[in-house]
Amino acid sequence: MSKAVAVVTGANKGIGLAIVRGLCRAGFPGDVVLTARNEKLGHEAVDMLREEGLETVFHQLDVCDQTSAERLRDFLQNTYGGLDVLVNNAGIAYKNDAVEPFSEQAEVTMRTNFWGTLKVSRALLPLLRPCARVVNVSSFVSKRALGQCSPQLQAKFRDAELSEEELCSLMEEFVKAAQRGKHKEEGWPTTAYGTTKIGVTVLSRIQARVLSQTRAGDGILLNACCPGWVRTDMAGPKAPKSPEEGAETPVYLALLPRGAAEPHGQLVWDKEVQEW
Repeated sequence: MSKAVAVVTGANKGIGLAIVRGLCRAGFPGDVVLTARNEKLGHEAVDMLREEGLETVFHQLDVCDQTSAERLRDFLQNTYGGLDVLVNNAGIAYKNDAVEPFSEQAEVTMRTNFWGTLKVSRALLPLLRPCARVVNVSSFVSKRALGQCSPQLQAKFRDAELSEEELCSLMEEFVKAAQRGKHKEEGWPTTAYGTTKIGVTVLSRIQARVLSQTRAGDGILLNACCPGWVRTDMAGPKAPKSPEEGAETPVYLALLPRGAAEPHGQLVWDKEVQEW
């Protein structure tokens, strides 16, 4: 049997690096592939972990670049013959005092957080082996942002039959509304980050449903999770959780035991399923 492999995106620092560290320390029975957009920073992260006695593999990945995702797919297929754990962690957020126009924040944040997660998923989900685990790092902000949507949008985002294509159209509508300066009056929240994470949470629900239909019996579990408010470059120094504490729920979901049937298609926070 081929060697097991786990992939973590956006993993050269912050929560992503802590997830890689957590998987290694938990004794993941195979290679943990640390990916980052910047090769230099990625190799430095691998070297730092090696000094801690943790062996990882580096592979470059820009989640916004479909070709980059396909190169990673080919590497995994050729080296391991499949994929056992995928943690879609890469994401960005503008600071509260950011001076960029909201229209720009909406487009740039959506490109990484939603479209990046989707690009990587489309490239790598076909490689999943039986009993694989997929974790899409979302946020509790997605639930808060959902509550700020119009009733019509809330109903769409909670629709158990919403398709991936329909979700993509909704994410495009938000960016276009923001670019017109009409997002509030069209029922959207005033948070670009929160709206992109609605997309990640709902995408996870859709992906899990599709896997249940197309890979029934394979025991694959896919969930979204919230790491919590974590002290990172993105969230700032005042956050209550360390990166290691933020990594606990993603690592827990990535290592759900063989034979587990749930959670699947859920939003999980502090290892607890949240109502959507």
